[in-house]
Amino acid sequence: MRDITRIRRKVLQLAALIAVGASLAPASQAQTPNQPIAQQPLKPMATDKNPAFEVATIKPSPPDAQGRGLSLRGHNFSAHNFTLNDLIVFAYDVQVKQIVGAPDWFVKERFDIAATPDEEGQPSPEQFKTMVQKLLADRFNLTLHHEMRELPAFVLTVTKNGVKLKKNESGDPGPGKLNMRLTQSGMMLTTQNETMAEFASSLQQAVVDRSVVNRTELTGRFDFQFTFAPDGSQFGGMRLPPQNDEGAAPSLFTAVQELGLKLDAVKTPVDVLVIDRAAMPSAN
Repeated sequence: MRDITRIRRKVLQLAALIAVGASLAPASQAQTPNQPIAQQPLKPMATDKNPAFEVATIKPSPPDAQGRGLSLRGHNFSAHNFTLNDLIVFAYDVQVKQIVGAPDWFVKERFDIAATPDEEGQPSPEQFKTMVQKLLADRFNLTLHHEMRELPAFVLTVTKNGVKLKKNESGDPGPGKLNMRLTQSGMMLTTQNETMAEFASSLQQAVVDRSVVNRTELTGRFDFQFTFAPDGSQFGGMRLPPQNDEGAAPSLFTAVQELGLKLDAVKTPVDVLVIDRAAMPSAN
């Protein structure tokens, strides 16, 4: 029972990270128990705006802090118990192994951040990531450069029989959403209105242990669902309790193949972020 509780807690943390990275839903669209929705969603920020955080407070997380997550509530951004590596993964949409040359404190020191954009309206996902990139440069003195290096990765392609995915016909330009739920048979992933690029990004940030390169050449947005049993390389080494053979979910690779997709482990050129300089954040 203790293992199940630990797994469920980790799933909730990962689901929260994916939800922010994929959908950035404002607080007015998410209701907590016994707490009514009190405000209307913000209007989208103008697409020609290049926002930064007008005010940002960065503090060390308490030593006993539990969980971690990002949120955008109304016009307020916050990060809880986040390392610099976590922030870079989100801001640059990379897998952690694409960060090269980082000192040890990138994964050891954790921070709580509260910030407010300098422009009105709900930032788009790309505007949100741009603001975090600027925050890292300003407060952590982070400088980096891009290089292509050959690394172990998963390449996402279409099987020879084609995909069995339902196209999303809502006309919603996105971003898509990916939700995770632990069931009796395995981990259930449900996508709504996701592009293949967004799906690959979600997999590499929260599920698998390496980069996922999208080479499906599929356009449009899709809705699909599948259940799989994580192995020791997924979700940071999380394993599900043993299942009966009759009710056991397939592996991730088999589950996506049943949808007409393939995840092949290969060595391929991948864009990496080489850390040139960084420092502990400046005082508030």
